[in-house]
Amino acid sequence: MVSLSIKDYDLKSPSVITVGTFDGIHLGHQKLIKRVLDISKKENLNSIILSFHPHPKIVLNNNPEISLLNTLEEKKEILNSYDIDYLILKEFTKEFSRLSPLEFVRDILVKKLNAKHIVIGYDHHFGRNRDASVSQLKEFSKIFDFKVTEVKALVENNISVSSTKIRDFIKEGNFINANRFLGYNFILSGQVNKGLGRGKKLGFPTANISIDKNKIKPGNGVYFIYSEFNESIVYGMMNIGSNPTFKDKKSSIEIHFFDFSENLYDLNISVRIVSKIRNEIKFKNADHLSNQLEKDQKKCIELISILKKTT
Repeated sequence: MVSLSIKDYDLKSPSVITVGTFDGIHLGHQKLIKRVLDISKKENLNSIILSFHPHPKIVLNNNPEISLLNTLEEKKEILNSYDIDYLILKEFTKEFSRLSPLEFVRDILVKKLNAKHIVIGYDHHFGRNRDASVSQLKEFSKIFDFKVTEVKALVENNISVSSTKIRDFIKEGNFINANRFLGYNFILSGQVNKGLGRGKKLGFPTANISIDKNKIKPGNGVYFIYSEFNESIVYGMMNIGSNPTFKDKKSSIEIHFFDFSENLYDLNISVRIVSKIRNEIKFKNADHLSNQLEKDQKKCIELISILKKTT
């Protein structure tokens, strides 16, 4: 997959396109992508995902409270696993948001990207104030000679798969359902920073990461996680919270990897959250905390065995 700014895309080849923010690239988005790939092969068209950055809510809201499921780099990482030809990124600005539905379809989809087939979700809206829907896109298709394929909602356990529902699951600490709706284990990525060194003194050295301010942060507690280093899976546990045992005021994200001693300072790393182990607890002293961490590690090791049997 080639990732390009729309300004740098100059191919004239006919294309099949799907459009959206694709936050989470969950099972519903994956259904759209697979339909695009099928059409690309059958109709000999370039396959394109047109997405927007930054997220429209960040641009249009003065004080946005947004919790994205993916950073842009995480989104690219996930999409790289598909055989999409191009991820085209359009900078989302207030000026762009004022384009009428006709201008968006005519100037962006048809003239710039040479769309011959557009695959769209049942609830997709576009143009100024999101005024246009699938029905209007179908009207435009008659004018500009392209096909439209509408993809219905994906339903799991009588619940429509959506980014909003996945955010709810994450806030609840329900990573079993969040990961099922995502179709992969939730990704949390960030740069490793130097911490206070308490973990090492407790026998559990940690890598402290800082994440993008617009990325959703799971609630306080301990999580079973894994990461990949040098093409090998490394398991561990992660604590999110303010370390109430030590009366810290600032929240932190601390990761302890099992049987791993490489220096990670200043590196950008990604971890996958499998499940939540427990809520954050204030302990009487450091010894009590250390004892609990041993229990947490034992629980995670038990989960590793279960995970390996199911994969």
